[in-house]
Amino acid sequence: MRIVVLGAGISGLVAGLLLARDGHDVTLLERDDQGVPDGPQAAWEDWTRDGVVQFRQAHFLQPRGRAILEQELPDVYDALTAARACRFDVLSIMPPTITDRSERPGDERFVTLTARRPVFEHVLARAAAEQDGLEVRRGVAVRGLMTDAYDGVPHVAGVVLEGGERVPADLVVDAMGRRSPMTDWLAALADAPIQVESEDSNFLYYTRFFRSREGGLPPFRSAPLTPIGSFTILVLPSDNDTWCVTLYTAAGDRALKRLRDVERWERVVAACPAHAQWLDGEPITGVLPIGGITDRYRCLVADARPGVTGVALLGDAWACVNPSTGRGMTLGMIHAQQLRDLLRDEIGDPAQLALGWDARTEAHLTPWYRETVREDRTRLREFEALRRGEAPPRGDGPAAAIAAALPAAIPNDPDVFRAFVETRACVSTLGEVLARPGMVGRILALAEEHEAVRAPGPDREQLLALLS
Repeated sequence: MRIVVLGAGISGLVAGLLLARDGHDVTLLERDDQGVPDGPQAAWEDWTRDGVVQFRQAHFLQPRGRAILEQELPDVYDALTAARACRFDVLSIMPPTITDRSERPGDERFVTLTARRPVFEHVLARAAAEQDGLEVRRGVAVRGLMTDAYDGVPHVAGVVLEGGERVPADLVVDAMGRRSPMTDWLAALADAPIQVESEDSNFLYYTRFFRSREGGLPPFRSAPLTPIGSFTILVLPSDNDTWCVTLYTAAGDRALKRLRDVERWERVVAACPAHAQWLDGEPITGVLPIGGITDRYRCLVADARPGVTGVALLGDAWACVNPSTGRGMTLGMIHAQQLRDLLRDEIGDPAQLALGWDARTEAHLTPWYRETVREDRTRLREFEALRRGEAPPRGDGPAAAIAAALPAAIPNDPDVFRAFVETRACVSTLGEVLARPGMVGRILALAEEHEAVRAPGPDREQLLALLS
């Protein structure tokens, strides 16, 4: 099959590699024109990726993403290891309140290999450049689609480049990320209904990267993602003894926009006893702010009928959410793997291919999107309540009761802890975990026995004083 992949980010590169290694003729088109740097350090220092606004923001490969690399792209895994990616066992930061620390079958599921985005993308790009059956063309801008019709439905038959060159394809894969123009192109086609759900996530992020002065990482004294009143702190290990610390807040909380100032940012982190040690490294960036992140979901099938054929939305081009859960790269890799598996069924009919892709996406990816959006909305309501000087709202019903019980249950039971880490590691959704026999009862019972412990850090009044 002739396949054109649009976008040479993480999802596009993984898709290109998987599809080419399965025997497809793949052309990967990337708008950014800078070539791939010579090495990982040059990638971090010099690589410009104007099409990826979050290129030097916090990134993390979840354990399921590591498993996909080991299974599907072992040479990439080895190259990441050679680039000194961080091998990180999430179970190594199990809370001290859990006394049973014995190993369990399957604990290898919680190990990952992670790196800063430029380093990770560099390794993938080098592999793609050497892959037979995969042509990577950089500095190539696509202006629109080649279209005809199939069975009364608009059909994408390739792409048209800015200079007028036409690149035909049996399938066009949109891996252009959050800002993909694909839905605008498709909306111009007659009778091509597109379902789009979109809203601003209403979070602002302030990230800073550090390098160890003596080698190794400081100790984790809390979960990587820790809510502390009016902000959440995220700490992610990375390659070459580096790490990043991100503070994120509600976009509407104007007083907290002072976090873009390095001195104020440092004062806030230093005021968090479980996180102050992360300031001990050598800063390698200033505070890197980013906002305007949109939660967006796109679907090209309605009423069991495709609105358009010949195109597959992949990764963030299909759906994107608040990046603080660190699932984006991993979900893109899962999506690419699903596409490869679907095309192994040798589906020749474009309508059946479109329906099959929608079914796999809805079954394997959409639950992650829905759960992340629900979690984000809950945290945003907490932010807004604290800004107004009110107590965070508590919902009604069984789902709210379980959500309220989790903070007390997770740090006090090794199996509940593992189950929750599964949801973060993209191994199992929260819905799948809660459906296990006895799990909900165990969580509620633990919450009766233990109180949730608030992470130490400044309250609202103290935070505002630190930022003054």
